[in-house]
Amino acid sequence: MILYRTADRLLVEEDGRFYLLDETSLDALVALDDLNAHLSSIIAAGTPESLTAPPNLEAPIENQEVWAAGVTYFRSRSARIEESKDAGGGDFYDRVYTAARPELFFKAVAHKVAGPNSNVRIRSDATWSVPEPELALLVNPRGQIIGYTVGNDMSSRDIEGINPLYLPQAKVYDYSCALGPGILIQPHPMPPSTQIRMEILRSGSTEFSASVALTELRRHPATLVEYLFHDQSFPYGCFLLTGTGIVPPDSFTLHGGDEIRISIDGIGTLVNEVA
Repeated sequence: MILYRTADRLLVEEDGRFYLLDETSLDALVALDDLNAHLSSIIAAGTPESLTAPPNLEAPIENQEVWAAGVTYFRSRSARIEESKDAGGGDFYDRVYTAARPELFFKAVAHKVAGPNSNVRIRSDATWSVPEPELALLVNPRGQIIGYTVGNDMSSRDIEGINPLYLPQAKVYDYSCALGPGILIQPHPMPPSTQIRMEILRSGSTEFSASVALTELRRHPATLVEYLFHDQSFPYGCFLLTGTGIVPPDSFTLHGGDEIRISIDGIGTLVNEVA
């Protein structure tokens, strides 16, 4: 089932039917002992709304923090090494890729997150910017993965390439993150065969497209969450982006007006335009 957030209500969808929730707080839902069972009971007892699609979707986030994992796919490792080789940082990324401890970094709070059909941004002081399509985990305050959504970790590759210590500036700025369209709520992990697809349209034509399967994800999502929750608390839960296995060629950079379409099997498609 998919949980959606609009400006004034929460909806859950199953098999193309939409059910309005009495709850209006995503924070309260994330804190429940068993969100999957709670939503299933609402569907079983409820009457579907007269909707063919949820209207005016917003980012499915309230007071959750967004964190991200880096260098979790071989393709990302290779890209990071290449972009930072002149700065002497290439070896760092190979060591992170093979280390037991993952790279984890803070990405965004809710007011910096773009929702479906809204704008993401590229830094005004960057010259080489790309989207990074990722599976995002929804984790409850007890460190349990309870849902999945589509994430876009916007990145300024030239800034990070100058020096790996500039990663926060390359990654963290207003609307450098997008989540949506909704959250897949399920008690079991995503199948390894799950495909992540990205298409970038420029003036209506495809400028870049690629896909990757979760079989290429080197680190288990539960292990990433375990490290994130070491000596940290998340009273409202959190989102964790699991890294990207899709990197456009070095000759590519985003332009204003580009449309980014990221799809994940079983979840849906997140569409954003570059402001």
